[in-house]
Amino acid sequence: MSTIPTPYLLYLGAATDFLGLKTARGLATFAPDKCVGEWRHDECPYSVGLERLTLEQGIAARTLVIGIANPGGRMDARVVADAAAAARAGLNIAAGLHQRLRDEPELAAAAAEVGVRLFDVRDPPAGLPVGNGRPRDGRRLLTVGTDCSVGKMYATLALTAAMQARGHAADFRATGQTGILVAGEGIAIDAVVADFIAGAVETLSPARGDGGWDLIEGQGSLFHPSFAGVSTGLLHGAQADALVLCHEVGRPHLRGLPHYPVPGLAECLDANLRVAQLTSPEVRAVGVCLNTAHLDEPAARAACEAAAAELGLPATDPYRFGAEPIVLEIERCFAA
Repeated sequence: MSTIPTPYLLYLGAATDFLGLKTARGLATFAPDKCVGEWRHDECPYSVGLERLTLEQGIAARTLVIGIANPGGRMDARVVADAAAAARAGLNIAAGLHQRLRDEPELAAAAAEVGVRLFDVRDPPAGLPVGNGRPRDGRRLLTVGTDCSVGKMYATLALTAAMQARGHAADFRATGQTGILVAGEGIAIDAVVADFIAGAVETLSPARGDGGWDLIEGQGSLFHPSFAGVSTGLLHGAQADALVLCHEVGRPHLRGLPHYPVPGLAECLDANLRVAQLTSPEVRAVGVCLNTAHLDEPAARAACEAAAAELGLPATDPYRFGAEPIVLEIERCFAA
């Protein structure tokens, strides 16, 4: 993915689902130096904090990134038309959707006509092995969640930066489209055939002998009927030494499933530890990362204190308050 030309123009289109803008939000937050601005229509009530540009104003960019990650990963006719217009204006197009850019005739024709490229970030590499569960050198941390889209990528990137700041060798391992665009490499785990998910994670995070850490971006949730399979494969392939639980405070139900409640923190953490123990018998929890975006600061700090008291682990909003408390717990638990 490092071959995708930068800078990016982030496409928000007419999106009205804030959670569905996680690709655009992630890039604006963690790679703002790669972005020239955002392109959104008047119907879109949200911004990712970048300068609002029209397509004509955004042609200083080299690639239009479809910043939408809607359930099912599909483009509607307007998104396709806008992407085709960007291609005809000379921009490469990149997307991490399940629907491939190259499979849209209008878009493929526009790209071929002008000579720009289409980058389908969700294409997994060929030749992935099945997982083998054999122990391998190195330390690994995996973020897990009470639901999908609760901030696992944000938490993993924040934890990586905090570990590096304290002098640890630490690398972010991207497993989703936004993380891949931020990091420049990775494997979109939810696009891997089920039999090869664990093997893909083993490939993404191989043995390392420098005493450092791989911090692996989690996906989905064991408690989400739609996405529990990819979460299970990640837990088995990661062979994590440490788990960090991620949760959005106040979420009323699982994303897209109003008939399913969000699990309790203790229930969710216990289930993830039990599944992880298949390939990492000594795995342990080291912290909780809360998404408190909808709370004011006193309420956010109170939520962190409540989670810490419930689980006996450091709890923080890593984007708002920093990830150092969890890094200190990692140092305590895994001291040489």
